[in-house]
Amino acid sequence: MFQPSHYQGSKADQYQLVIKQLHALLDGETSIIANLSNASALLNQFLDQVNWVGFYLADEKELVLGPFQGLPACVRIPYGRGVCGTAAQEQRTLRIADVHSFPGHIACDAASQSEIVVPLLKNSELIGVLDIDSPEKNRFDEVDEQMLNAFAAALISHL
Repeated sequence: MFQPSHYQGSKADQYQLVIKQLHALLDGETSIIANLSNASALLNQFLDQVNWVGFYLADEKELVLGPFQGLPACVRIPYGRGVCGTAAQEQRTLRIADVHSFPGHIACDAASQSEIVVPLLKNSELIGVLDIDSPEKNRFDEVDEQMLNAFAAALISHL
């Protein structure tokens, strides 16, 4: 049974504990839906000042909504469109301080002000993206980016 932790130490130390929790949650489970569901729930309980945490999965030349925590969301996003579609097309993490300044931003939740999207790559193949939105501008920093990339790598090892 999962027990929420009281996270202490630096932000990086806290993320390291979350990554250990992720490994423990996913150990031995082969269902991608179950693993992505638990990963989104884990991040949602860990991160403060976020209003959406979830996954979009690669399907041909678009992303399709996967497991998430938050308000109902856009179901399909073409590659190259919005932050998620751009991160998928370019296969790189995008950290956006103000989503309203991002050309072609897709507003699924009007409260979202900043966003980080991490591509999920396995053997150089795009599996999908991890998408996290915040109602606060400039919510995500370099440590978040670095550690969410590490989180995504840990997750991929279980998919």
